Amino acid sequence: MDYLRSILPGLLLLLVFSAGAQDRPVAAPRITPGNQVPVDTTKKIHVLNNTEKLTFQKVDDSTQLTIVTGNVKLRQNTTLIYCDSCVMNSRTNLFEAWGNVHIVDADTANIYSNHLRYLGDKKIAYLDGNVRLTDGKGTLTTPDLEYDMETNIGIYTHGGKVVNGNSVLTSQEGWYYADLKDVIFRKNVVLKDPKYNIVADSLVHNTESRITRFISNTTITDKDGKVIKTKEGYVNQTTGKAEFGSNPEIIDGDVTIRGRHISIDDSTKTQVVEGNAIIVDRKNGTTILAGVIYRNSETDAILATRRPLMIVKQNEDSIYVTADTLFSARLTDKFGRDSLVLDSVKGTKVAALNDKDSTNRYFEGYRNVRIFNDSLQAVSDSMFYSFRDSTFKLYFDPVVWSQNSQITGDTIFLFTKNRKADRVEAYENSFMVNRLDDQAYNQVKSSRLDGWFRNGEIDSVRANGFAQCIYFLQDEDSAYSGINECSSDLIDFYFAAKTLDRVVFRSAVTGTLWPIKQKSPGEMKLPGFRWLEDRRPKTKYEMFE
Repeated sequence: MDYLRSILPGLLLLLVFSAGAQDRPVAAPRITPGNQVPVDTTKKIHVLNNTEKLTFQKVDDSTQLTIVTGNVKLRQNTTLIYCDSCVMNSRTNLFEAWGNVHIVDADTANIYSNHLRYLGDKKIAYLDGNVRLTDGKGTLTTPDLEYDMETNIGIYTHGGKVVNGNSVLTSQEGWYYADLKDVIFRKNVVLKDPKYNIVADSLVHNTESRITRFISNTTITDKDGKVIKTKEGYVNQTTGKAEFGSNPEIIDGDVTIRGRHISIDDSTKTQVVEGNAIIVDRKNGTTILAGVIYRNSETDAILATRRPLMIVKQNEDSIYVTADTLFSARLTDKFGRDSLVLDSVKGTKVAALNDKDSTNRYFEGYRNVRIFNDSLQAVSDSMFYSFRDSTFKLYFDPVVWSQNSQITGDTIFLFTKNRKADRVEAYENSFMVNRLDDQAYNQVKSSRLDGWFRNGEIDSVRANGFAQCIYFLQDEDSAYSGINECSSDLIDFYFAAKTLDRVVFRSAVTGTLWPIKQKSPGEMKLPGFRWLEDRRPKTKYEMFE
């Protein structure tokens, strides 16, 4: 109290002079009974009872100071203000308060500080010294704060911290909207939560809904190390749902996800990527592009629709796969997690896989499957591919092309080695065509066909079971000299320089060797012959169409 008496004269003069500097006196209008100016009672500040000491000091004819000390309680309309002591200027409706300042702004907010300067007419409070604002949901602490009682907006510019549940958010500047429970943070914004950290230049946080909205370049890092980069969107800390726009990016270990818009639901572990969606898996060497991609972050299952394309990377000749729908997941989720699992083709048992094994994956294509690389192309209605044994299984009217050769069958298994064609198996209604020119085609059909590749080109083929063949004999100048039409139970075909080199019959053979003059190449067709070049993917660029 002695301290207050010592500084009180100076404070009184400060209030008088500051009031004079802020409000220059002007000629007052003449008031008559007919033109009385109504008084705004909502701006008047009242001193309530229980105050220990109340004194008045008249400075001049128009200015009177009210000095209040001890358990001070003031009221302006519905706002209550508590403090240890204050000085009020009746003319300017301005007061200054010290010690245990507490503002109760109706049901909106509670504000605490060491010192307050209050403009009664404008209803603006300037607080400093351990400022703390709470709305019952979150708490803001800052060195100083400007708070507008009329709009219920608080502003800090010298650093602040908001604690909301387990989340702590700091920034250099902030705007607090008490009615909306929104806080806009600017400059060096950092949000720390047990589940993730957020770093941004600006963002908006709602203390009631616990929704954080992003309005600038933002980086989110979760507890598992997953990184999200975005310019707009939101995170709901209560529901675990989030959305990101303006081409966000997610880096999740070896997987990178991009798209125009990404939605995340932590409760279901699902991610939806829309608009030029891309998922790059560096561990498996795959890239998926689509209009929409659905991903389960827990099982790493992926469903791609709207013109999806998968690229299986290899050194010089990547494999491109497209279909109406592509699906990829872990083999252990499909076949189980026993100590032994079934080989996808042979049905034999091999060593078990674990979730982190790069070969523990498969992908499937549904409807209008197309496959392309420089040395081999294929189409089918549906497909299954295992990274474990590098095998494409093609179903329902599949076709495989290699250079000038075409293989068809009810079902085709295409084996790759080092992600190049190594072996092919065609089952039921198997048919191979080797094109020589527009009229002449070497042909073989059987119950089963097995083909082997060398350096990505077909090297040999075995026809097994009721095999029939037509092949053209050529002289040293590559002119046609005859046509061999025959059948056998087992026939081997060997190729050199991309053309048929020799034929070996491994069992009894029957047939006819036709002189070239007796048969036209165009009429020499086995039953079921089809040359399906129009279905063949010609370039990798077609796969993006």
